[in-house]
Amino acid sequence: MENLGALAILLAFCFAIYSVVAALVGKHARRPFLAASAERSVYSVWGLLTLASALLIYKLFQGDFRMIYVWEHSNRAMPSVYKFAAWWGGQEGSLLLWAWLLATYSSVVAYQNRRKFRDMMPYVTAVLMTIQTFFLVLISFVESPFKMLMAGKGVIGLDKVADGNGLNPLLQYWTMAIHPPMLYLGYVGFAVPFAFAIGSLLTKQPGEAWIHTTRRWTLVTWGFQTTGILLGAGWAYAVLGWGGYWAWDPVENASLLPWITATAFLHSVMMQEKKGMMKVWNMVLVSATFWLCIFGTSLTRTGIVQSVHAFAQSPLSPYFVWFEVVGIAATLYLILNRLNYLKSEAPLESVLSRESSFMFNNLLLLAACFAVLWGTLFPVITEKFSGEKISVDKPFFDRINIPIGLGLMLLTGIGPLIAWRRSSFESLKRAFAWPLAAGVVVAAGLFAFGVHHPYSLISFLLCTFVAATIVVEFFKGANAIRVKSGSNLLASMLDLTHRNTRRYGGYIVHMGIVFMFIGFTGAAFNQDLKVELSPGETAHIGRYDLRVLRVQQGQNDNFRWWRAYLDASKDGQSLGILVPERRFYIAPNQPTSEVSIRRRLNEDLYVNFAGGSDTNPNAIVIDAYVFPLVSWIWIGYWVVLAGTIVCLIPSKSKLVYPRTEVVALAHKESAAAHARVEN
Repeated sequence: MENLGALAILLAFCFAIYSVVAALVGKHARRPFLAASAERSVYSVWGLLTLASALLIYKLFQGDFRMIYVWEHSNRAMPSVYKFAAWWGGQEGSLLLWAWLLATYSSVVAYQNRRKFRDMMPYVTAVLMTIQTFFLVLISFVESPFKMLMAGKGVIGLDKVADGNGLNPLLQYWTMAIHPPMLYLGYVGFAVPFAFAIGSLLTKQPGEAWIHTTRRWTLVTWGFQTTGILLGAGWAYAVLGWGGYWAWDPVENASLLPWITATAFLHSVMMQEKKGMMKVWNMVLVSATFWLCIFGTSLTRTGIVQSVHAFAQSPLSPYFVWFEVVGIAATLYLILNRLNYLKSEAPLESVLSRESSFMFNNLLLLAACFAVLWGTLFPVITEKFSGEKISVDKPFFDRINIPIGLGLMLLTGIGPLIAWRRSSFESLKRAFAWPLAAGVVVAAGLFAFGVHHPYSLISFLLCTFVAATIVVEFFKGANAIRVKSGSNLLASMLDLTHRNTRRYGGYIVHMGIVFMFIGFTGAAFNQDLKVELSPGETAHIGRYDLRVLRVQQGQNDNFRWWRAYLDASKDGQSLGILVPERRFYIAPNQPTSEVSIRRRLNEDLYVNFAGGSDTNPNAIVIDAYVFPLVSWIWIGYWVVLAGTIVCLIPSKSKLVYPRTEVVALAHKESAAAHARVEN
């Protein structure tokens, strides 16, 4: 059966190559049936990769430890959910997941556009299948998930391998059954808008054609990427035991980079739709987002950086390097060659305008992207040229990105209140008066209550300012509908949102970002304590007391465990029992921690059982933390997700933007070209 899996991948590789060739030949030889066969080959690739994936999952559940992948990433004692998660728990399986998701996306694109964009679709298919071919090369010839354990010249029999090593214990947590697929759905999904952008350039389409086609794709994949990043942050917070949710780890950064450029694209794309501006900028952003996804994938898999998230050293590095170098060079050449078709249709009329706020927003996002990219690659660059790896630590990233983040928060508040084209100082004063006053009052109140950290005060001021602008925008629009229709305010607010889901869904997303910034700001007031305690002893952290009641131990088929029972109290009032746990997984011979967290809106009490004492056999080591406001990060995510879903709902009132002279000319050129082809 393992041979059938390897054969399915090899056949998918052949169909992917055929799809690329057939699409391009069919396009240039004007043979529509050949181009159609290229799209049907996409379905064949999906079917074959689905078969290969199903076979691998079956082998993981069956426990066929003759297969190297099953032996390395599964064992008999693992719960079923983690046997399924082992599909992406290792190098080869995660590459298969990447290829399967790309085949799924490509099949959906081919089906949705089987009667649309016939001029562009052969190129879209060719781009998607070229990417697919690259990943199929990797899992066909370099890192196959269907390799077998060998003994001498033969395959080891099943009875010779009693059990496997098991999935990495750090991955045996519920979010890790969701986090990687969500992140891959984001990584892989950005290939679709990239393919349409390249197709638009190759066919010299009018500037906005690919934008209308792929805006929803970009928004959906951005939502998946956001979900993946936040699930990863939640996993780090609840599993790694150090209490943080973001350490500026290289692989964390690799997931953040395409999210930043995709966020910039989703903002600037409105400029192109409304004003015909920033066309080159958008083309660069959507291309950069895709190539940063490939860069992030390579960073995780090639052993270039050391990370708890990364796979070990592998032979994949030269393949990724060549793919990125050739692909980025071809993309840049194509953009430069098509600059005449990407001319802006309107000038920037005033610095005091919504257009300029979008432009500054993008510049700050790109500054953050460059800072994160530079900090991530700096150790690799220094090791390459000096032979000494100079690490860049968390304070560097914080020093650079905190001011940038505050600048972005300011622009988030300014954007809804500033007019298109130009605004006067008087109108800005009227618009900003109440939101700014609210922010100043909150900051002054916090200062009076003892909050003197400068960045924290600025952050709380800006969060209040942005929240107030969003509330004012919703209230003004809903109140106008209420007065006209006579309905209540809540119904009017829902009607307002439905009339323009993109605008008001975007405001909901911004409110979620405000909540997340409140959670980030709370990190300035964290407290921590590391202490050895014997049963009956008490530790104090902030206003909390932690008294060790007892320590229990036990074992199951998968791991041995030790549990510490701690009585928690605050200001003398009992809060209940916290039960952090220490585990030692038997098959991989690796310890982990299961932290205990008391979550509240104002702060989390976080306790980690770090292990036993080196000096006192009766004592245990406890890491205790108090994390103010951290729960607002997770609340903010749910609000962001809700806003993203609202943005995807069609508006009641269809938005129509006036076509400019340049776009009309592009349409005329395109129609003339079609006429020449038909003649």
